Amino acid sequence: MKKLGLRLQDAHQHFAVTCFNSAWDYIEKPTRTADEEENMLQLAMASSWHWAEREDCTPQNMSVAYWQISRVHALCERGEEAVRYGNLCLAASQEEGVAPFALGYAYEALARGEMVIGNRERMDGWLAKANEVAKALPNKDTQKALHADLSTIH
Repeated sequence: MKKLGLRLQDAHQHFAVTCFNSAWDYIEKPTRTADEEENMLQLAMASSWHWAEREDCTPQNMSVAYWQISRVHALCERGEEAVRYGNLCLAASQEEGVAPFALGYAYEALARGEMVIGNRERMDGWLAKANEVAKALPNKDTQKALHADLSTIH
């Protein structure tokens, strides 16, 4: 890295963001091939790893990273892994200094994972908690975005 004049932290910053955005491109596709699903998962995992290696990594960064991994697993019909990463997201979201929307999205991730598993009771419980958080969010745009994501879970 030094040959290129890059600091390792700069590389982690670049790859954390680039991998996150590339995974997001796959998330937004209405359909994906098996290879695209695998790429999406690897990108989300790589983004999370690079975030964790950054000196300025916060619990909120990890909450978002875990949320994305959970979402990717749900899209790939891997419910147990979606719930696993949803729980990691929830733990990070409950740390001091994390924005309130992160907690709502942790509940959203858990609801989505339970939807994939087929556990309607747990899904409904997480949805109720997510909706409570959404109602209390001070930023109306964030509130609207969370409600839109929650409306896709049924």
